[in-house]
Amino acid sequence: SITNLTFYALLILFTVVGLHYYSNNDSNLIPNKSSIALETSFATLSAMVRNQIGNNNEIYVPFIYSLFFFVLIGNLISNVPYSFALNASAIVTLGLSVTIFIGVTLLALSKHGLQFFSFFIPGGTPLALVPVLALIELVSYFARAVSLGVRLFSNIFAGHSLMKILATFLYKL
Repeated sequence: SITNLTFYALLILFTVVGLHYYSNNDSNLIPNKSSIALETSFATLSAMVRNQIGNNNEIYVPFIYSLFFFVLIGNLISNVPYSFALNASAIVTLGLSVTIFIGVTLLALSKHGLQFFSFFIPGGTPLALVPVLALIELVSYFARAVSLGVRLFSNIFAGHSLMKILATFLYKL
């Protein structure tokens, strides 16, 4: 059966695809307003990725762009009263963050090989501190995936709880 989670995930997917299909501009020479808005958002995200990752890693821009629009449209749809907030579901946010974490780790292992593990030990560390420091850095690296998912979940959940409380107070007036 289709749950609220499935329905709203599909609604977000179709909204994002429909928005981009509508803004396709049918190869006209003069772009319309929505096409300009999407091109501007793509250029902005591309510049952010270039600043963080570097010039030769433009291959990651489409994934980051689609992830950005999934979260953005999910947050905007959840502002409709009595709608389901997809990002207020811990399984969605943790699933996204852990999946991306695993993908980034596998990509780093394939790109850097075993030298990837040298990133966990700062240069100039005394040999006696290497096991302890490596363990601390490894735990903080794995905790990053969980913390990103929990942060998105808790921010959306807290915002919707606050809106519910304020709406209840206004109703009582």
